[in-house]
Amino acid sequence: MDVALIPHIDPIDIDLGSSDKGSPNTSAKPRKKTMTSVYLKYFETAADGKSRRCKFCGQSYSIATATGNLGRHLSNRHPGYDKSGDIVSNPARQPTSIIKKSQPQGKPQQIDYDHLNWLIVKWLILSSLPPSTLEEKWLANSYKFLNPSIQLWSTEKYKAVFREVFRSMQEDVKASLEHVSSKISVTLDFWNSYDQISFMSVTCQWIDESWSFQKVLLDITHIPYPCGGLEIFHSIVKVLKMYNIESRILSCTHDNSQDAVHACHALKEHLDGQKVGPFCYIPCAARTLNLIIDDGLRPTKSIIAKVREFVLELNACLDISEDFVQFTTVYQEGNWKFPLDASVRWSGNYQMLDIVRKAGKSMEAVIRKYEETLGSKMLLNSAEKNVVNIVHQYLEPFYKTTNNICTNKVATVGLVLFFMDHISETVAACRDSRHNPDWLKSAAEDMAKKAKNYSNQVCNIFTYMTAILDPRIKGELIPENLNSGNHLEEARSHFMRYYSSNHFPSVTSGYSAQEIEDGGSVSFAEEIARKKRRASMSNATDELTQYLSEPPAPIPTDVLEWWKVNNTRYPRLSVMARDFLAVQATSLAPEELFCGRGDDIDKQRYCMPHDSTPALLCIKSWIQSGFKLKYKSSEIDYERLMELSATSTVDSSTAGSDKKSK
Repeated sequence: MDVALIPHIDPIDIDLGSSDKGSPNTSAKPRKKTMTSVYLKYFETAADGKSRRCKFCGQSYSIATATGNLGRHLSNRHPGYDKSGDIVSNPARQPTSIIKKSQPQGKPQQIDYDHLNWLIVKWLILSSLPPSTLEEKWLANSYKFLNPSIQLWSTEKYKAVFREVFRSMQEDVKASLEHVSSKISVTLDFWNSYDQISFMSVTCQWIDESWSFQKVLLDITHIPYPCGGLEIFHSIVKVLKMYNIESRILSCTHDNSQDAVHACHALKEHLDGQKVGPFCYIPCAARTLNLIIDDGLRPTKSIIAKVREFVLELNACLDISEDFVQFTTVYQEGNWKFPLDASVRWSGNYQMLDIVRKAGKSMEAVIRKYEETLGSKMLLNSAEKNVVNIVHQYLEPFYKTTNNICTNKVATVGLVLFFMDHISETVAACRDSRHNPDWLKSAAEDMAKKAKNYSNQVCNIFTYMTAILDPRIKGELIPENLNSGNHLEEARSHFMRYYSSNHFPSVTSGYSAQEIEDGGSVSFAEEIARKKRRASMSNATDELTQYLSEPPAPIPTDVLEWWKVNNTRYPRLSVMARDFLAVQATSLAPEELFCGRGDDIDKQRYCMPHDSTPALLCIKSWIQSGFKLKYKSSEIDYERLMELSATSTVDSSTAGSDKKSK
């Protein structure tokens, strides 16, 4: 095994290493070839002598089938069958010897099959597959088919490797956080697995010194029974202490559940007691918005279900989808890209409304043409179409809002509050309109309650400071109930207390204890110096005043790039901005909640066994964040492993061809 690529693994511990099984017997003389077709060795003759069965897939052929047809079966169904090994056998299965072409000395062409196992490790991680996947016999047999010498590690060995990789990479993550000079914000996400085990993911975010947004998963931890607020609180504190960031936490964004709220409240009391600085927890805007949208969709639930059945048929049948495209061209009802989004999330639900509103004629024409297959129940009556048109028009601003939040590079608290305020205004206008039907007003009333509840939770001095530090928002675009004179004065006070002196020792003022003992007598030069320092303190306040006096930047502005360019103009305020702009308005990536991508994530989490979840998902996230996969502090060079695999494949192919020609 190449120690430069893969670290040494104790064979007693997890028994890794190349297998000696299947070594060629070079002492035996080659057998004389028979006149039997080479394809027959991949088939076995049935006991009755009337058929032959493929050793790979079990398909049977008549004993009279031409060997050329057997060859075509092998080529089409089992490409590479002739490279699986150099074993030559006749139909009578007589013992045979294996001949290996001699290799030039100094260049042995030998495959280290532990390389293969390490490639499988990465495949399992990136695919979020548990080690038990390799217990499937067909998978092991497939590798044996490629080369009988291959030996996969046992499931327990893979688990042991994962645990060690997890520990090694976790140390790297911990070390990287030690160099973070700004405050850190965390987000919480929760889910249950198929065996009803409760998990919580803790992710941290910050803005580095080059004004790049950074995000890393800290841990996925099991929440012990009864999985309440107290258990969540203890789990959070354990993670923060493990990474030594407890004193640097600025905020926590939770998933709006009562247990999470209680845990965050306990965390605030805990941090306040340690006097580590200000801390605040805020609800997830994306989850609130999703609940608001669900109320808006309520009148169309049954209609959406019918349209979704139609869309699933479109996605499944090429003929139906082609006819749909032709009809949309004839009726000029737009271009539609397949497969259509049929998820039950907001993006899929809106797609259902979109089809009825924009391609209603084509939909009806396809259903009528394939009525025997689809049934007439999918046809919508005029009342249903009218309901869809009204709801589609009403929810269109919501769809644009979620698209903006999902696609924004950094969805700051200020920007999300700006959008949520617009949503509240849209809902209020619908509720108060005399022209809207009562069923829509009823839905809007429920939506307004949820929007108001969110506003009451999120509107405080902490979110105010976070919002005004977004140069696109400042004071002009902040929601009215958040923009008060008291908040501005409190923000000035916070800025002066934590950012005008703590980060800049030169601006500190006041008499020392020794000077007080001496009656406060100081030199003339010291008096001048103190006046300069007091002026510097005033200039610090002026940074905030000057910043807020300028008009907001355009909404498309890259917030972090703006601060990167302007941090020399606001040296103190930019330090505060680095801290507060990392605060998250959502507890998870918005697209995971609003789009079909969330379905894939939920499926992976739900199916993941308890003993594999933390290690696999954390390692995958760390690799995606740029950390190198390590085993016992040694990096695994996967690029080199892939090169070796490709070289071995070519060499094996060449060797197989040479043996055939003999």
